[in-house]
Amino acid sequence: MNITSNLKQTVAANIKNIIGWKTKRKIVVFSVDDYGNVRLDSKQARDNMFAKGLKPTSRFDVYDTLETTEDLAALYDTLTSVKDKNGNPAVFTAFAMSANIDFEKMKDTDYTAYYYEALPVTFKKLKGYENTWQLWQEGIQKKLLAPQFHGREHLNIKALMEALKRKEKDTLNCFENRSYAAIANTGYATISFTAALDFFEFNENETLKEIVADGLNLFEKVYGLKAENFTPCGSNGYSDTIDSVLAAGGIKYIDTSRFKREHLGNGRMGSKTFNYTGKKNQLGQTYLVRNCVFEPTEDRGVDWVAFCMQQITAAFRWNLPANISSHRVNFCGHIDPDNRQRGLKDLKSLLAAIVQRWPDVEFMTSNELGNMINNVE
Repeated sequence: MNITSNLKQTVAANIKNIIGWKTKRKIVVFSVDDYGNVRLDSKQARDNMFAKGLKPTSRFDVYDTLETTEDLAALYDTLTSVKDKNGNPAVFTAFAMSANIDFEKMKDTDYTAYYYEALPVTFKKLKGYENTWQLWQEGIQKKLLAPQFHGREHLNIKALMEALKRKEKDTLNCFENRSYAAIANTGYATISFTAALDFFEFNENETLKEIVADGLNLFEKVYGLKAENFTPCGSNGYSDTIDSVLAAGGIKYIDTSRFKREHLGNGRMGSKTFNYTGKKNQLGQTYLVRNCVFEPTEDRGVDWVAFCMQQITAAFRWNLPANISSHRVNFCGHIDPDNRQRGLKDLKSLLAAIVQRWPDVEFMTSNELGNMINNVE
């Protein structure tokens, strides 16, 4: 990395932390997306799809699988390798799904209707996932994993069903292999296959509201607790009309991007809104904005540990909590154990660097941070 690019990164890291809720405490939050989601069934499934012409769009289509027993056990070992000032290990706020596609039922009905299954059912169906759900529960009990709402499932049902109706080759290829990769083109400029709340006609939000409400109810049944925090999967342009359903379902905090541009329907986009940690919307929900990034298995030509430490330093300089954004794919080893090893090696180095530099650091979940901002005991 040259001096110019490093200077730009330093300036950007400081500018984005000027505005936001302030605290002198050294708080670190890990906000990690995509837990509970089936993207790739297995290495064999991935290789079959690629052999039939599916082209990967990102590392998610190469390595991202439902978390395994080995993934979780190795992650827990890494998180407990350090302790904060209060004697607590690091914790992942796992933005998670409560359901996945019921591939078998959809095939039996010739893909004429959409069906889903609750996450524990998925774990029971898949080979190589014995005891994984029990280990998930252990992670919750030991406060190593703190699930929060990422959506009912990580896909856009409208785009999926239309693709199946026209017998789209790549979609059928995925379903034949019990997988759901990010197929490139939905036919809509404003809809991605993996973005659950994307839409084209604005009135589609009425159906999306029903999905969100159902997903929140299912989340409580699956994880044994009500979600308090939400971040949408795969989309930044979802309609703010969804927020009322989130509020009714118990969502107090919305993990959002610094700049959000709402889609208004029929390809029209609203103006950008500026968000920051501590800002509230009209319903009184508090926004939490991630200000650090840690994606150790993404090749951007950066030292991820050093890069994240630089961003944490900037957050603390401006008296903001460090909210670190990451994804499950960094810690997946079902397809390639080397991918998991690479991600966890850097995570362990990052955690060690954090507690060494800031002995007074406090590891928190995102909803604990939200409670702190709102003085909720």
